[in-house]
Amino acid sequence: MNVQKSSITGIILVGGKSRRMGNDKAFLEIEGIPLFERVLQAMMENFTSILLIGDCRERYAHYDLPVVADLYPGSALGGLYSGLVSASTEFVFVAPCDMPFPSAALIRLIYSKADHFDAVVPRTSAGLEPLFALYRKSCLEPIRRLLETGNYRVFDFFPEVKVRYLDAEEMNRVADGERTLLNINTPQEFAMLKEKLKCP
Repeated sequence: MNVQKSSITGIILVGGKSRRMGNDKAFLEIEGIPLFERVLQAMMENFTSILLIGDCRERYAHYDLPVVADLYPGSALGGLYSGLVSASTEFVFVAPCDMPFPSAALIRLIYSKADHFDAVVPRTSAGLEPLFALYRKSCLEPIRRLLETGNYRVFDFFPEVKVRYLDAEEMNRVADGERTLLNINTPQEFAMLKEKLKCP
């Protein structure tokens, strides 16, 4: 039996400092829509429960969504842990706040593969994408142990849990995986993307 979306909380990580970008990536606009709102829309198409994780309540106050402070500030792994602790559901689906083309269909595909697994994580030729992925509360203790040692690499706890990897071929049946998983980190990357979108 597939995991039901009612057992999943959508978690959006909003605590990043955007140091390489120089200003808040979440509110950069693509075709007039802020990146955060693009991610939020994909989440809202799937989940009724959504949490924002990060110490930035004022910036997101008008969205009328719960904002939860990081229990281990300063890392995406800490944000994932905080989301898992705070969620009332067995699973969370985590996403960063700065994806230009998040796919609601790909989110559905990912959580449809969760039976008998602790995590479902996309994997492309560029490597793992652990921040657009599904996690079960069974991941909490392995993550906590990692954080307590000062190790913030998200995938370093994967050997301790049962992970279902989703390859590019599977993803491309419902969405362009490479496009969906695109992140923008620098002003140069953002400018190149906007220029590319002008092309026919």
